[in-house]
Amino acid sequence: MCLAGLIFPFMTGTAKILGADYSSLQVSWARAFGHVLIMLAIFLPRRGMGLFRTRRPLLQLARSTAMFTSNLCFFFAVTFIPLAKAAAVSLAAPLIVALLAWPLLRERTTPARVLASAFGFLGVLVVIRPGGALFHWASLFVLASAGCYALYQILTRKLAGVDQPETSNLYSSVIGAFGMLLVVPFVWRNPATLADALMFVSLGVLGCAGHFLVVLAMGRAPANIVSPFQYFQLLGSVGIGWLFFADLPDAMTWLGAAIIVAAGLFIGWDQTRRR
Repeated sequence: MCLAGLIFPFMTGTAKILGADYSSLQVSWARAFGHVLIMLAIFLPRRGMGLFRTRRPLLQLARSTAMFTSNLCFFFAVTFIPLAKAAAVSLAAPLIVALLAWPLLRERTTPARVLASAFGFLGVLVVIRPGGALFHWASLFVLASAGCYALYQILTRKLAGVDQPETSNLYSSVIGAFGMLLVVPFVWRNPATLADALMFVSLGVLGCAGHFLVVLAMGRAPANIVSPFQYFQLLGSVGIGWLFFADLPDAMTWLGAAIIVAAGLFIGWDQTRRR
């Protein structure tokens, strides 16, 4: 999960660059379609048609829908707001996982963890600052992205031990890759330069690698323990935002991110201590 958190900022930074000139729908489709092609190229020769065999097809499709919606909302949002701010808001995902793990996974929670989640969402409000002069409506799309990504992680955990990791990783992008083929022709724009074409290709490579690591992580430990390690993504996002966009978080964004991280780490620590 830590490695995934270091890979994803490069993917979202690339999406932000492309989003300035191309539709978010095209960018999201390229990420999903590239992901599927890479999985087929690597695993189809070794696994054959068994790569497509799943015991829970509807659950896999629901998970894929959650992933695509999360990516689309996030890629759309980062065209309007700094990468670090978007990453800080997206850190709400582990808190949502902690809340959903009990009803959906039967992983026990406690009043202390519920309070920690509420404290974490206070940090989200500090970052977004609704009603303030610095509030941007695109932050709400990041929050929606975090909710969808939390659901994706919950469903990934439910599929652990049911399907092979490579099968789950393949299915995670099928909705975005093939469902969007009905829409993409209406928003398609040919890459203007070779650099743009390579960036489109890199979205699939980075997304495939990152999500394969998430699948492996979720298959090896409870979701509410593994999920807080996504916070590594904040450091990568700050670095990418500074290097490529000259954006650095303001003091309130750092404060809100610190509150969110503290809440998530407490939840993980509390679960580990009790076990």
